[in-house]
Amino acid sequence: MDDLNEDYRVESDTLGEVRVPATAYYGAQTQRALENFQISNLKFPSIFIRALALIKLAAAKTNITLGLLDKQIGEAIIKACEELLNGKFDDQFPLDVFQTGSGTSTNMNVNEVLANRASEILGGSRGDKKLVHPNDHVNMCQSTNDVFPTAINIASLETLKKDLLPSMRLLRDAFKRKVEEFKDVIKSARTHLQDAVPITLGQEFSGYESMVEHAIRRVESTQDSLCEIPLGGTAVGTGLNAHPSYAALTIAELNRLTGLALRKAENTFEAMQSRDANVELSSALKEYAVSLMKIANDLRLLYSGPRTGLGEIILPAIQPGSSIMPGKVNPVVPEMVNMVAAKVIGNDVTITVAGQAGNLDLNTMMPIIAYTLLESISILASASRTLARCVDGIVADRLRCLKYAESSVALITVLAPKIGYEEAAKIARKALEGGKSIRDLVVEEGLLTKEEANSVLNLKKLTEGGIIHA
Repeated sequence: MDDLNEDYRVESDTLGEVRVPATAYYGAQTQRALENFQISNLKFPSIFIRALALIKLAAAKTNITLGLLDKQIGEAIIKACEELLNGKFDDQFPLDVFQTGSGTSTNMNVNEVLANRASEILGGSRGDKKLVHPNDHVNMCQSTNDVFPTAINIASLETLKKDLLPSMRLLRDAFKRKVEEFKDVIKSARTHLQDAVPITLGQEFSGYESMVEHAIRRVESTQDSLCEIPLGGTAVGTGLNAHPSYAALTIAELNRLTGLALRKAENTFEAMQSRDANVELSSALKEYAVSLMKIANDLRLLYSGPRTGLGEIILPAIQPGSSIMPGKVNPVVPEMVNMVAAKVIGNDVTITVAGQAGNLDLNTMMPIIAYTLLESISILASASRTLARCVDGIVADRLRCLKYAESSVALITVLAPKIGYEEAAKIARKALEGGKSIRDLVVEEGLLTKEEANSVLNLKKLTEGGIIHA
């Protein structure tokens, strides 16, 4: 074997010899995949590698307990796992997301890094499989086929818990504060982008708050499905080469390490043939993205102007908007949210297509599911936090909102129960043709006295619903 001071060392696997960079902790199988799959610059996020390392750590502890793994070797693997979890080997996972559909290359990447580091801990050298073997020891009682989907679920659950759900709650609470702040800001509602009856800006924003709250509930509801994992099913779900107690002990240890509520799949064959739980989560993320796009577009419309648009709200000015038009300030945060939403909606299509690739006994698009799902979670979390800061800074143009509400011909709706729809429509047309307000026209037409008009067309009262007419 080449000395570590040389540029390369020579390792072998079942296909023959491979030259591996001398300083690398990964080995022959990783090197092959690195050479075979130079497809993109997309790499698995650290949260996913961390999930794989957690499984390896829990497995090593279980295998020591069961007497399957030499204690000294097992403890060296555990120490290597702990170092990996602390970020020591972040540069040792170079593989492209586009690889073998089971994710075997990345699973072996982790196995090789841990085996080589454990060998060093025991006094050996990198590339020496005699002390610690990546398959026989690190991968004991495991298969990529049950480890990889388990890692997808663990990484998703941890990212939801620590990042996305807290960020969604920040956004919901930001809207909730604006609901209270804008509860007396009267404006004209708009349906089909046309004038409608009065509403308060707070009521309008309460719709946004509720959309985010419903999205939170949908995302939270997916966690139960994600907690069901196929660990212990090994290659095809039968559990071949795994101790009968392995799954229960390893899952218990994973729960201790993560604080999650993982449980063995009711049917390991289903849990390895399909990625339905991941598709379910992606669908919930897509639904949230759709709501975010609607909200972002509304904020852009309400902010449009400042002189030739609606201009009912003012967004925080966080950067200049034009390289040619001085003083222009664009709705950059809502625009960013729209792009994130578009990406997440597209990601859901990818995950949906990949989810149906469970040909016979194994899904063979797991790497792209893992990468794309975690990307959607991550960018939605960041976008939610940024949008929450933007919402906190929104100011209402109260006078402009009131002016639009007073001038809306839809105010005639309040008299429809008294004078009938047809007569009310005639009044509305006269108001449009003559440029008069509904308030002035109903007095002029003798339908109401000035006092009655002021009482019936009390805009705040109109936002509270019910039948209001003299």
